[in-house]
Amino acid sequence: MLFSPTGLRECFREWEDLEKDYQQIQDTHRLYKLKLEEVTKLQVSCSGAIARQRKKLKELTESLEQCRKNNPASQLSPEDVASIAGIEDSVRDKAGAFSEMEAFLPKKNGLYLSLVLGNVNVTLLNKQSKFAYKDEYEKFKLVLTVILFLFSFTCRFLFSYRALDAMFNFLLVWYYCTLTIRESILISNGSRIKGWWVFHHYVSTFLSGVMLTWPEGALYQMFRNQFLTYCMYQSFVQFLQCYYQSGCLYRLRALGERHNMDLTVEGFQSWMWRGLTFLLPFLFFGHFWQLYNGVTLFKMFQLPECKEWQVAMCGCSYMTLFMGNFFTTLGVVYQKYMNNQDKCKTC
Repeated sequence: MLFSPTGLRECFREWEDLEKDYQQIQDTHRLYKLKLEEVTKLQVSCSGAIARQRKKLKELTESLEQCRKNNPASQLSPEDVASIAGIEDSVRDKAGAFSEMEAFLPKKNGLYLSLVLGNVNVTLLNKQSKFAYKDEYEKFKLVLTVILFLFSFTCRFLFSYRALDAMFNFLLVWYYCTLTIRESILISNGSRIKGWWVFHHYVSTFLSGVMLTWPEGALYQMFRNQFLTYCMYQSFVQFLQCYYQSGCLYRLRALGERHNMDLTVEGFQSWMWRGLTFLLPFLFFGHFWQLYNGVTLFKMFQLPECKEWQVAMCGCSYMTLFMGNFFTTLGVVYQKYMNNQDKCKTC
């Protein structure tokens, strides 16, 4: 309970105590600014040292490669060959170590973050902050997935208003735009989501934006129910993925088999074979539904009454999503199959 002075003397004593506290706050803040300047100098020094070390290691690797070309293996002693192999292994190890170090150092934003945020430092400086931001990203995906499922269900079965559809599509645009920004920040902080699963959200943002601008008409109504039903199914599958992948990642991180900044994705990855293969039929069905949407839209585009450019753009987007999702998932399955075959041959 806070002390509340009642008499004049007590007010004077309270003011004196507040003055002392204020002086302590000033001293603490002055020390904080000093340490912050020291941290900034250390960051610049460490980043510069890593850059110089990378450059020298690259030059050394090129020199070793040149020496190897100029001197056939038969002319090198076993000690020299072993030394060169040891240096090359050490260089690869150092490259990984530098990447871990740079995850805690400020770095220039990529093109996308520079366009959206400008030259703002988005690097989080400790593991707790990084993991908290990653955890908040996962919760955001899970909550918005449930909201999108309920919203699409409402539009599909309860109310058939173009304004409500526009609100749903606007929510999709905002959701995917937010995901792309958050994922870019997470990548800057060490997350290893790469390749198609990053580009996937850019395509989804474009598709949602085109659906938002599609005007009311016969062709829109022709595709509307199919689109909303697909959105319901997609939200359902994404909920399964977020829920089960997060649990699987938690176990793998506890065992030291996955990086702390690894994320759940909308597809299938090699580490999901442990208990998550039941997701594959749902994923492949969703991929072929994207193909079906694309084919439907291209058939609509060939109709004489089709005047909207959105039909062709949505068709191209769905075909892009299908090809990217299908072949990426198929590649993971094929790679796992080949690994199992190699293990069987070894046995």
